[in-house]
Amino acid sequence: MEFTTEELIFATNAKVLKNNAQGRKFSISTDTRTINYNDVYIGLKGETFDGEKFIPQAVEAGAKAYFTTKGTVIDAADLVMQIENPIITYLQLANLCLNKISPKVIALTGSSGKTTTKEMLTSVCKQQFRTFSTPLNHNNEVGTCQTILSMPKDTQVLILEMGMRGLGEIELLSKYSTPDITIITNVGTSHIGRLGSRENIAKAKCEICKYQKQNGCFIANDSDLIRKTVEFNGEKIYFSIKDVEFSEKIIGKTKFSYKNENYELNIEGDYNVENSLAVIEAGLKLGMEPEKINDGLKVYAPIEKRWQIEEINGYKVINDAYNANPDSMRAALSTVLELYPDSVLILGNMGELGQDEIYYHKQIGEFISDKLNENNHVKIITVGNLAEEIAAVLKEKGIFTVSFESNKQAANYIKNSIEKGSTLFLKASRSMKFEEILDELKGENL
Repeated sequence: MEFTTEELIFATNAKVLKNNAQGRKFSISTDTRTINYNDVYIGLKGETFDGEKFIPQAVEAGAKAYFTTKGTVIDAADLVMQIENPIITYLQLANLCLNKISPKVIALTGSSGKTTTKEMLTSVCKQQFRTFSTPLNHNNEVGTCQTILSMPKDTQVLILEMGMRGLGEIELLSKYSTPDITIITNVGTSHIGRLGSRENIAKAKCEICKYQKQNGCFIANDSDLIRKTVEFNGEKIYFSIKDVEFSEKIIGKTKFSYKNENYELNIEGDYNVENSLAVIEAGLKLGMEPEKINDGLKVYAPIEKRWQIEEINGYKVINDAYNANPDSMRAALSTVLELYPDSVLILGNMGELGQDEIYYHKQIGEFISDKLNENNHVKIITVGNLAEEIAAVLKEKGIFTVSFESNKQAANYIKNSIEKGSTLFLKASRSMKFEEILDELKGENL
């Protein structure tokens, strides 16, 4: 997206220190390595970096315009604008881009399932609209700006995934995206170590509708916590797995009815169905017919360590190790224990659970124990000091469990002690780097 000099100045309320660029148009850049003559440079700042230090390099590389907080003026530049906060300026320009293209904006968040829901929703909306959505790992302030500024000019529906690590972060994203439709997949215990309670997590998630258009629609998992926390005077829709009737649940396929309409997913898991309910409701609000929504759901496929199924050296591997918290762990385990009763569970530490992290891991051990029956012949492998608390509970109940400190130890055990043809299910927080286990199984060195 290109902006005129006048648009840049007006949108950011910048103080003009130099302007020899009247009539010119500029694109936005935050990277001196790819900058060119038609770019205006914004030096973003973070805890460990200061992009403003690279203004001279940006100009040397050919940029003729830049923003500065310090009032630095370089002779070779044609347009110099002084601002107070680079990230706010970046968000202001993203908002300007939104206003120029004017797509329907759907913003979504949740303790778990938000990326899956975003991908499902993208698949559905593409059946009827020119759709653009947040790339992987772009759900913070910078990523949101990059997403908005890179969307095609003919975009009709923009889907923004919004993550957070503390209070106020989603509110900021809401302010500069002014969504038409907002979605909260659920409120669980992810980030409870940072926010202290589920009530604070709910408060942070519900910030998503702080600046939502009042004629828009808020869609959320039906929970008392969300109902009492959300502050939005527009239309509210709550979905629940209790409103679903299943007609088929097999490996690789789920058929169900919701509000008297039939839908199908080419993936298993009740939690995936629950995510799809948010998608269905959003599709209906966009004016889509249920049949068209179903077409999009049927072509959805999991991405990047989210229930990815592959054959590796004689093992069937279900890799769901992109992230983990107690809620997503229980949801995934429910599906595995129901559809793969002879599987090998490889479970790792769950992060950011605060002072009660041992308790939450022991809870998972209790959950697995309660789910097992005479038809289950699972083996459990744990990796990490916290996951060993899961194992401790299971061992007390006489359930086969082995524990390791490292991924390489776990991989060696699998190669030496687990029969080929077994189904391996991997679940852990991203910090555990469970892809190392798969690399070892493939014969690659750690």
